[in-house]
Amino acid sequence: MSDLDLGPVWLTLHLATVTVALLLLVGTPLAWWLSHTRTRMKPLIEALTALPLVLPPTVLGFYLLVLFAPNAPLGGAWLDLTGEMLTFSFSGLVIASMIYSLPFVVQPLQGAFEAVGRGPLEAAAVLGARPLDAFLTVASPLALRGYLTAAVLGFAHTLGEFGVVLMVGGNIPGRTRVISIAIYEQVETLNFAQAHLLAGGFLAFSFAVLVLVYGLNRRYPVHTA
Repeated sequence: MSDLDLGPVWLTLHLATVTVALLLLVGTPLAWWLSHTRTRMKPLIEALTALPLVLPPTVLGFYLLVLFAPNAPLGGAWLDLTGEMLTFSFSGLVIASMIYSLPFVVQPLQGAFEAVGRGPLEAAAVLGARPLDAFLTVASPLALRGYLTAAVLGFAHTLGEFGVVLMVGGNIPGRTRVISIAIYEQVETLNFAQAHLLAGGFLAFSFAVLVLVYGLNRRYPVHTA
């Protein structure tokens, strides 16, 4: 146990925390728009949002690797702005993880907002609340279960990603070597003792996440209009 390198564990927890925090900021307005829009483009946007659910991680990782390359528009712009490459960097892992975990955050939020409906918002508007005030004081508290589920699922999904982070970040100690990569490396070098420790901890955490999600679903019922 004393020889176990915990660096990948802390790096993965850091990655998952940053990813989920940013996804909640980005995913909330997207989920809100999807839950209320009537545009014909809605199925297309929903399909794009859910694409990481069906796209093989290595395929997504490959295209992100091409997009993040220094000679690509996005990768080049990031390099000019920050002086750091997106490929094989923590920043690149964050952006890649946000894209890969996007549906696990947006879909629970969208479902929660749809369950809230327009009734409470219309009542708040009648009482003089502005749209932003109504969202913050009415819709968001009623959608609490959606937020909790989105945060837990997004966090857990980011922890377990392998293909995307390997393609985009590689295996650089202290920078991009996350838990899934560390487990693969231990198995590849036939160090099954440490692989068992890392994988066993991962298994226990994944089970705890499922218990938490199901517990939240029972404790916080869906509020409908």
